[in-house]
Amino acid sequence: MRYQVGGSLHSDDRTYIVRQADSKLYTSLKAGHFCYVFSSRQMGKSSLLQRTSHRLKQEGYKSVYLDVTQLVSEDVTPAQWYKSIIISLLYGLNLAEQVNFNQWWKMQAGLCPVQKLYQFVEEVLLLDVKSDCQTDGKAEGIFIFIDEIDNLLSLNFPVNDFFVWIRYCYNQQAYNPNFQRLGFALFGVASPSSLIADKHQTPFNIGTAIELFDFQLDETKPLLEGLKKVVSQPEVVLQEIIYWSGGQPFLTQKLCQLVVQTALKTSTGKIDLSSKTEACWVEELVRSHIIQDWESQDEPQHFRTIRDRLLFFNQQQAGRLLSLYHQILQAETAEAYSSEISAEVRGKRTTSAPCSIPVDDSPEQTELLLSGLVEKRNGYLRIKNPIYQTIFNSEWVLTAT
Repeated sequence: MRYQVGGSLHSDDRTYIVRQADSKLYTSLKAGHFCYVFSSRQMGKSSLLQRTSHRLKQEGYKSVYLDVTQLVSEDVTPAQWYKSIIISLLYGLNLAEQVNFNQWWKMQAGLCPVQKLYQFVEEVLLLDVKSDCQTDGKAEGIFIFIDEIDNLLSLNFPVNDFFVWIRYCYNQQAYNPNFQRLGFALFGVASPSSLIADKHQTPFNIGTAIELFDFQLDETKPLLEGLKKVVSQPEVVLQEIIYWSGGQPFLTQKLCQLVVQTALKTSTGKIDLSSKTEACWVEELVRSHIIQDWESQDEPQHFRTIRDRLLFFNQQQAGRLLSLYHQILQAETAEAYSSEISAEVRGKRTTSAPCSIPVDDSPEQTELLLSGLVEKRNGYLRIKNPIYQTIFNSEWVLTAT
């Protein structure tokens, strides 16, 4: 069995973990809601996108995938940007043979770039869906999945008009039934306010936020199959993996892969735990293969991504982020000492320490959450897992500062 460390899982991958977000995204899209999935990197956004898209296609819906990283370049103009979106929709929905694009584009010469997008959706895309429905006798719709939406921030021109267009498509549902067949889902490492601040134009205040939570132990049964072949107590080993990773998807998959790889290096292909407990063995594996010399062992890149997001994404904000994180770190360290964490407490997530930082949704807290280093838990900011707390410790903060 192969564990997926980084990248998007296939829709039928056996190690895919179904979470609450899977059903919420699927049902919300089918209910006609505009959806967005914003979280830190390596949380499984692209895998969720692929699986949901595949599920909808199996039911007869049309689905198109737009990767903003492929549509954005350093010197792209508004005309080129909107043209690239239209072309992507044209080919993604197999409309190229039905539409003479060059001729259609010339006919829109008097329109500004975003108006051409409006025209394409109303004149071409939605009319094609309507004709398909009449032919097939079924209510078919189109779902547009837009990934890596945060790359819009690198454009050298404002993209408010793009989000206004999405809002327009949803507002039109009340006046034009064709628009009821069109749905959107956005994915990325961003906050709604960073993409568009105007509360009167943003689509996010009429949309549905889909939260991606870390894996819970009772959700991770698909991961046991590979562990069963190499350890005698796979359930206990998986529990220890979840303790160390906090259920963070990338780290959980990576630790499962490390267990299997370690077993394959033995003469029997299995791990002998007769001389130590599963907890001790997993801890030794984590410390030797993850934490020790973490920068050199960080492949595929994970911890460096967190570090770079904190220090370099917004250098003017970096000092405030480090200060905020250090407060959270000190609060959790104080809590650990006061609680005298024992075997009984181990593995349980406590609610809050007296000096924990309450959530206030400030720009600094939002950015710290997008780094992936911390999470919201019971109204407080908490470090996601013991691995992060060990690597990004007080000494690291002082050095980075």
